[in-house]
Amino acid sequence: MRFRYRGKTANGEETEGLRDAKDKFELSREMRNQGITLVSAELVVEEKGWFNLNFSGRVKMKDKIVFASSLASMISAGLSLARALNVIERQTKAKGFKEIIKTLEEKIKNGESFSAALATFPKVFPPVFVAMTSAGEESGKLPAALQTVGEQMAKSYELRRKVKGAMIYPAIIIVVIIIIAILMMIFLVPNITSLFKEMNVELPLSTRVVIFTSDLISGHPILFFAGLLALVSGFVSLTRSNFGHQLISRAVLRLPLFKVIAKQMNSAMTMRTLSSLLSAGVGMVEAINITGKVVQNPVYQKALTEAAAAISKGEVLSNIFKAKEDIYPVLVGEMAEVGEETGNLTGMLEKGATLYEEEVNQATKNLSTIIEPVLMIIIGIAVGFFAVSMMGPIYSLSNQI
Repeated sequence: MRFRYRGKTANGEETEGLRDAKDKFELSREMRNQGITLVSAELVVEEKGWFNLNFSGRVKMKDKIVFASSLASMISAGLSLARALNVIERQTKAKGFKEIIKTLEEKIKNGESFSAALATFPKVFPPVFVAMTSAGEESGKLPAALQTVGEQMAKSYELRRKVKGAMIYPAIIIVVIIIIAILMMIFLVPNITSLFKEMNVELPLSTRVVIFTSDLISGHPILFFAGLLALVSGFVSLTRSNFGHQLISRAVLRLPLFKVIAKQMNSAMTMRTLSSLLSAGVGMVEAINITGKVVQNPVYQKALTEAAAAISKGEVLSNIFKAKEDIYPVLVGEMAEVGEETGNLTGMLEKGATLYEEEVNQATKNLSTIIEPVLMIIIGIAVGFFAVSMMGPIYSLSNQI
């Protein structure tokens, strides 16, 4: 539960904000331990729907990147953390994120550490953000840590954006083809079908399949579109389920056109996240565990979980990457080994991440070039099937006449 509270500190100052707690009693107890007397607490009702997202839900990645970079710049310029948060809160236009920043400011004023305050919003600030902030606080280099996490998030965001962007064009083409096919089944095929019925001729299997589909769509549109909606909903639910996510992730690593991009993208994210965390002072085991939460592919998550266990037993990072050459390219293990030998592991990991990010950038451009002829072949096959199925019997009738 989330409560909007008002309280008083030991010196009589009023404070207010938002906090998570199981109930009002736990909220009062937590605040009392921090020297604050709870005056009032009001349960925040979270609105859910198609157009309303609760404020603790999704925050745009761009907003988080700007937040980290702006905060780093302001603290470096000499502003206190609370004042910098206040400035950013006033500049932020997104209502939900504005409330979150306001709550962070209140927590800082109440003596809570910044990393602990961030950790109360796990859906907004990922583990890498919290860990690097905590490391920055302990080392006294919070601005540098925030700048690093901002850059790391920007690189990851750009990487995912490029891969998604490469898939928009083929997705649009496929949707348009499906819409055109449905319109033809509704308006064109029934006219041709009536001709076949009048002539009472025997039709080939492919023609009967097209006519059956047309009759289903035009004769039972509600049933057809309900089934189509159920099929799409089922697919979306499958992709969001743990089983479906794992199934798709494993399939992507085996598809000829996508497996290279998937390996390069996940390698870049692994190396950059590890480099950022290690350079901020986070321990190796913790850094690997956090990186496992950053990558979204379950295959890589499992590999990194196993890597953390191996590191805790004394294994070196390069050997772990070399043992996973089915998902990590050979160069990942080699660069990690060079970094370990030269004492510059973070630098080599960063160079490797930059290399693979450039490879992904080029691969996405090549993917668009490759997909175009593939789509043309698919369209040609579809048009050819329809032409043979519908026009073939017409030509046979004309010959008989």
